[in-house]
Amino acid sequence: MLVATEWKDYSVIATGDGYKLERWGDIVLLRPDPQVIWKSNKDLFSYDVHAKYIRSDKGGGEWQVLKKLPDSWNIGYKDLTFKVKPMGFKHTGLFPEQAVNWDRMADLIRNAGRPISVLNLFAYTGGATCACLNAGASVCHVDAAKGMVERAGENVRLSGLSDKPIRYIVDDCVKFVQREIRRGRKYDAIIMDPPSYGRGPSGELWKIEDQLFDFVKLCSGVLSDHPLFVLINSYTTGLQPQVLNNVLSLTVAKGRGIVVADEVGLPTEEGIILPCGAGGMFINE
Repeated sequence: MLVATEWKDYSVIATGDGYKLERWGDIVLLRPDPQVIWKSNKDLFSYDVHAKYIRSDKGGGEWQVLKKLPDSWNIGYKDLTFKVKPMGFKHTGLFPEQAVNWDRMADLIRNAGRPISVLNLFAYTGGATCACLNAGASVCHVDAAKGMVERAGENVRLSGLSDKPIRYIVDDCVKFVQREIRRGRKYDAIIMDPPSYGRGPSGELWKIEDQLFDFVKLCSGVLSDHPLFVLINSYTTGLQPQVLNNVLSLTVAKGRGIVVADEVGLPTEEGIILPCGAGGMFINE
């Protein structure tokens, strides 16, 4: 398992009974987590928190603000700065466990010895985009949600990277890759963070179990002749690391380079590791 151990502005304080207690800078939040099936030694709802997300029996839920809470605030990771705010469906706009992937992608880019162009698909609020820009790559940032692309632009500016080479694209990722293939455009690295289920701006249906393999195979058509890496992130509990390893081995790798796949997680102040999904990476050093 790859564990994001280098955060200073974020930590998981405690877990249990389906929830995780987190510190985001000076703000403490309590959020549900489906992986947390164990019992807590202490009632997490008794902690002094700024806000908690309460699940609804009908699906979804809502934030309950208990102390003065800013609309948004910033937290830092190494040289990067990100905007955080309570959002719908319990999200905050950042997945801290992804710092392990930000670091290894940045190392690959810095050590490549050549210019690297990155295509970031389902790119959300741009954590990976900022990491790759900061390492010296050019990035094409693609997401179907206009609001998330705008947030990515804010994170790029907050991180002092506005002058770096970046394109922001609001589009369905499948259709965008198809057009890039027709245009003959190539990229040295691809990142994808596909949702389990979603719809594009024109109602295009995405279901990860049905479409991931074909999509990764499609993306091999925009890889350069000497690609550096391809990263797939998955939060879907049914997709184990070996599944991602197999998908990459059968599509973009084709016998070259190496493919690695691991669970990713976060350390907790209780001394355990909170699992947060999986990642698979093709590396062609």
